[in-house]
Amino acid sequence: MKEQLYTIPVNDAFAVDCECPICIMHQELEKNAVEFTMGPSYMEDDIREVTDRTGFCTEHIRQILGMENKLGISLVLHSHMIKTNKDIAALAQAATGKSGLFKKKDISSLTGYLEELNHSCFVCSRIEDTFQRYIRTIHYLWEKEEGFRKKYASSKGFCTLHYQALITQAANNLSGQSLDGYLAETNRIYLENMERVTSELEWFIDKFDYRHKDEPWGNSKDALPRAVVKTNTVEGNRTDFKKK
Repeated sequence: MKEQLYTIPVNDAFAVDCECPICIMHQELEKNAVEFTMGPSYMEDDIREVTDRTGFCTEHIRQILGMENKLGISLVLHSHMIKTNKDIAALAQAATGKSGLFKKKDISSLTGYLEELNHSCFVCSRIEDTFQRYIRTIHYLWEKEEGFRKKYASSKGFCTLHYQALITQAANNLSGQSLDGYLAETNRIYLENMERVTSELEWFIDKFDYRHKDEPWGNSKDALPRAVVKTNTVEGNRTDFKKK
């Protein structure tokens, strides 16, 4: 398997005591991609050509600003704005008739450009290919290695976003009994652990009732942040899991 080198980050993530090992993998990829973006690479012509075209999503521009390389991100955004201003001006002019008004049939090129621009991000794109290989590696290890299947089965499950990734790509990487077994096991792990955290969150809520104030917390004291992980809706983590 060409991607077998990815077994190391996959196994490392599943060794972490956490509510979603896939989040751990994605966060590491994200950290590396943000650091790369604001490293020496942003001065390279081929990288700048891509950032000029794509820009950044809200979550990743926030992380890039956190790197505190204000000159670097200013240079990147400046050249990005020069390109997009020029492109939009040309498309807007082409969509305008002699009357100076937009024609519905001619505006599609402009709106199509804006749709692509507003849903593109250099960091997201850099993460995507490697992340998909991580998912394929998980399926490969589950099918081929009993030790990993045991590690997978004993995990604390996944956030809903990455549960989607695992089951969506499974049919591309597994088949027959392996696919059926994997889906059944993944569904079990996800649901059992979602129910566990739901129950712990319920007790966290109940502890606000004075009648329970002297009762032990159990595992519920940090139930809220763990519930946030399980119901992960962070825009920067929304990798596209649809079939290509």
